[in-house]
Amino acid sequence: MIIILLKDVKGTGKAGEVAKVSDGYARNLLIPKGFAMEATEGNVRSLEKQKSIAEGKKADELSKAKELAEIIGSLSVNIKTKSGEGGKLFGSITSKDIAEALKEQHKIDIDKKKFLMPNPIKTAGETTVEIKIFHEVVATLKVSINV
Repeated sequence: MIIILLKDVKGTGKAGEVAKVSDGYARNLLIPKGFAMEATEGNVRSLEKQKSIAEGKKADELSKAKELAEIIGSLSVNIKTKSGEGGKLFGSITSKDIAEALKEQHKIDIDKKKFLMPNPIKTAGETTVEIKIFHEVVATLKVSINV
């Protein structure tokens, strides 16, 4: 029997794929549990339509992410903090601090988890921070730490 998978099934395929399985496996397990539906002509057309709509949305999100990356690339964020001798900060500047400063100074709200910072910033001066906006889109933001 040919089926359309609605969810990922180990050993059979991923959601949205058309797969050929035995009749008993499809009728007794996959279809009753909602993992799959029979691949009729109408169902296949519906699946193709859903895939084209999803691709269109993804392309739209990608173009918006590229625009946002260009905007962020031209911006700079200033963070004022206290420091000790030699420009070493009391504490450190984390992705949360940078996200809050970006929202406050430029009205751009980005989740702190999207900042690609292996370690927090611990010295004063200017640093560039990468932000993963979308799958292939990474923006660089200039961060100035002032004392």
